[in-house]
Amino acid sequence: MLSRTADHLFWMARYTERAENTARMLDVNIQTSLLPQSAENAELGLRAMLGISELQEVYDQKYATLNARDVLDFMVKAPDNPSSIFSCLTGARENARAVRGTLTTEVWETLNATWLDMQKRLNKGVIETDPSNFFEWVKYRSHLSRGVTLGTMLKDEAIHFIRLGTFLERADNTARILDVKFHGGKKGNHDQELTQRDFYYWSALLRSVSGFEIYRKVYRDVITPERVAELLILRGDMPRSLLACMDEVIQNLREIRNDASAETERFAGKLHAELQFARIGEILEAGLHDTLTEFLERVFELGNRISRDFLVPMAA
Repeated sequence: MLSRTADHLFWMARYTERAENTARMLDVNIQTSLLPQSAENAELGLRAMLGISELQEVYDQKYATLNARDVLDFMVKAPDNPSSIFSCLTGARENARAVRGTLTTEVWETLNATWLDMQKRLNKGVIETDPSNFFEWVKYRSHLSRGVTLGTMLKDEAIHFIRLGTFLERADNTARILDVKFHGGKKGNHDQELTQRDFYYWSALLRSVSGFEIYRKVYRDVITPERVAELLILRGDMPRSLLACMDEVIQNLREIRNDASAETERFAGKLHAELQFARIGEILEAGLHDTLTEFLERVFELGNRISRDFLVPMAA
């Protein structure tokens, strides 16, 4: 497969997955903002979300103050924010259009219809009236895109590049969603009131990654941060966990390997093995925030290595 074609397929999948995960992260923020909290804590949550997405500097350049309405506008509609839902779904559609002949008609029509419907919904002001409904729509369209892709495309190199992009992006975003709590809460006081709020926070976070029912089925007990972290990091049977994502990355890398990719496979395999044989107690002792930060750095490096070995190299 031509590297440019592979590049478009890889980024089509990454942008679709990123839009879904941005919707999930914003939905957590909206749900937790309904809990009783001080203005300081509300601002801390917004800064944590922007910070962990590496968007704080870009936001500050565009907006004079930090408030929930502007953050929502920036993360959903801003065309100058490359990670906004608008930019991601536009990017997915443009990459799909560039390789229209490689995709089935159903895949192309799904992505194109998503892009058209998104514009209609945003123009109607759905973000101001019912943001949670819009985020559910984004998640649904992402699910539909994946289902149509798996259900209609030939299982050749094209599907492996699409799956590779999907799960590399999902690993990155699951780590970010989990780390928002720790990124923003490092200086907090763990008093009783905070502990009570934490229960609702972790419930919202689990729902945001479609993990609430899974948690109840696996642990059959009260929600604790340690078990949430274990579920989203180390459980290979949890579809959005870091280990499950790396399982898929390893499998799809194996299917597309070439003469230059041995070191990239080794790098990915080492990261996968560390997750596979880790224990949550060791991770918590080392510091969950530090562990997730290191994971994000290594996933970024893995993405660069994949670009170098298979795709159009990223500009220096």
